[in-house]
Amino acid sequence: MTFFIFLLLSMASPASGQSSYSWKVGGHKSRITPESPLWMAGYASRDQPAQGKYGDLWLKVLALEDQQGNRVIMVSSDLLGFPKRMSDDIRTAIYQQYGLSRSQVILNSSHTHSGPVLEAALFDIYPLKDQDRRAISAYSQKLEKTVVESVGKALANMKPSKLYSGKGTARFQVNRRNNKESDIHLLTELKGPMDHAVPVIKISDMQDRLTHILFGYACHPTVLSDYQWSGDFPGYAQEALETNHPGAMALFFQGAAGDQNPLPRRSLSLAVQYGNTLAAAVDQVLAEKMTPLASAIQHAYQEIDLALQPPPGREELKNMVTEQQGYMKTWALRMLEEIKDQKPIPTSHPFPLQILKLGEYTIFNMGGEATIGYANKLKEKYGPDIFVMAYSNDVMGYIPTEKILEEGGYEGYSSQMVYGLPNAWKPGLEEQILDAFDTLARQIQISPLKSK
Repeated sequence: MTFFIFLLLSMASPASGQSSYSWKVGGHKSRITPESPLWMAGYASRDQPAQGKYGDLWLKVLALEDQQGNRVIMVSSDLLGFPKRMSDDIRTAIYQQYGLSRSQVILNSSHTHSGPVLEAALFDIYPLKDQDRRAISAYSQKLEKTVVESVGKALANMKPSKLYSGKGTARFQVNRRNNKESDIHLLTELKGPMDHAVPVIKISDMQDRLTHILFGYACHPTVLSDYQWSGDFPGYAQEALETNHPGAMALFFQGAAGDQNPLPRRSLSLAVQYGNTLAAAVDQVLAEKMTPLASAIQHAYQEIDLALQPPPGREELKNMVTEQQGYMKTWALRMLEEIKDQKPIPTSHPFPLQILKLGEYTIFNMGGEATIGYANKLKEKYGPDIFVMAYSNDVMGYIPTEKILEEGGYEGYSSQMVYGLPNAWKPGLEEQILDAFDTLARQIQISPLKSK
């Protein structure tokens, strides 16, 4: 009888029931720095391809398997963002080769503005020639193959592991809509919504040796704006962590950074400083007691149709051609051509939403350049310790809150033209996105906080 009671207690105790905390984890990293001249993504002011590098660009893959054999893939990358066509092709290939559905795959980009232009992404803002487009196409096709092959290699080297979660803080993120960059050195108070959280997942082997570090932050990697390849501050943060922890692989996942900038910026020394600051925040978490994660994976995925406002009419577009410069003029000319050729103008876009639950730790994940209000609303409802990612699976444009959409400006209006969309989103998108997340959460038994 005494032995039977002890057996039941052992089965119920996380401390003694180590099998319930045993995962299988595999990782792989690939260098994706372009080997030939290629245009850089992110800034319309650039007028030539990259001229060199501050450091290499990387694509990193993490494969996770729980004790029931459920698997997920998490990809981090030094890219501006995976466009829909590329993301769809990659995830289709992953399904065909490894049997993993879209619900089981996260393709996240750091959104560095010192990475390469990809095929079918933001072409209106770059003065590309035919040979430039061919080079971009060749690089993009090679990148797709690299992602799929890296997933296979990560799956092939999975080993028994343990997972832990924690959260730190870093404070170089600033709301760029509410704080002028030119005045940042004069400000005694920062305005506007922000989220300084640094979510961290630690992975160790069964002998407690650190093998992988996942971490995130919600901030534009726009410290650098010249002609050198670089992962910007996320790249330097990962480099610092891998130096501090030999043998471990660090993976950065971008948050809802649509309206968040690192300020001040515009120098290499600041990119290194912010990277070291972020790495220090992660190291502080790693040094503290972290929460062990039970070996259980749940995931849910949905694409919702976000409606677009009708495009401007011919006369308005003609006025824009006359009055505007740069990408706005290029966009208006292309829209006039599409109307003339009677090409179908999209009225909505399929927007990807995803929830991944590792043990009791929840990751909310969405596409596009989501603004920080989404992270804050999700944390208000589901708790401050959740991990909110954006820039995943399809970066098709900015995702403003209802308030930003009404205010307009870059994140609420003109950025849509940067991405080639026919107009801004229709009102109601914020409620639609948050309601869809609620539906996904219910599917995998994630409950909101109880209201006081």
